[in-house]
Amino acid sequence: MEVAKIENVTRTYKIGKLENQALRGVNLTVESGEFTALIGPSGSGKTTLLQLIGCLDQPTSGQVYINGKDVSRLNRNQRADMRRGTIGFIFQFFALIPTLTAYENIEMPLLLDSHSSSERRARVTELLEAVDLTEFSHHRPDQMSGGQQQRVAIARALATKPALILADEPTANLDTPNGKQVMEIMTRLNQETGVTFIFATHDPRVFNFARRIITLRDGVIVENHEAEEIRLGVA
Repeated sequence: MEVAKIENVTRTYKIGKLENQALRGVNLTVESGEFTALIGPSGSGKTTLLQLIGCLDQPTSGQVYINGKDVSRLNRNQRADMRRGTIGFIFQFFALIPTLTAYENIEMPLLLDSHSSSERRARVTELLEAVDLTEFSHHRPDQMSGGQQQRVAIARALATKPALILADEPTANLDTPNGKQVMEIMTRLNQETGVTFIFATHDPRVFNFARRIITLRDGVIVENHEAEEIRLGVA
């Protein structure tokens, strides 16, 4: 089943009289359960593509479909409704609420989605265990390492059981051991839950975990291969 489909998408940003064409006619289909990396140099368009898939932005032209629904021309409130419960986000700088504990940060999307207290308690407890942070449930972000904070962010992204998780440079601020641990947890959760992961990255450490690698350059997709083909040198 198609979780995301991009058809002939362009995205142009205007600053005064200047125009920057971030995407130039991109076509892409992502199936349910994928674990896919978007790679490319700075300015290649990968973050812009991630934002369009995440309903954080609208294309200048072309169509974006999420779970079969055309989200290209939805207004801001409609896009917010689409994101809630359908798409989870993991950010480079974690984006945790500093005054809340790990438990409370994970619980926040469930509060916004009007789940009962018993449902919230069961789901947060389950997710803390899934990311190996049960003993840190009452710690605030400033009491945790960068790797632990990113694991809280992963749990929060999964809280509402979305169909799709989007991660923008999820390991960029982590050292090698923590980056490896975060990717191992994401891989395990992808395999156990079937949720689709798409992540934009510069980090070559991440390539070894991806099952599909899509390379962008100057706003277009220049390579689209199964990761195993690339590792074997047959792509």
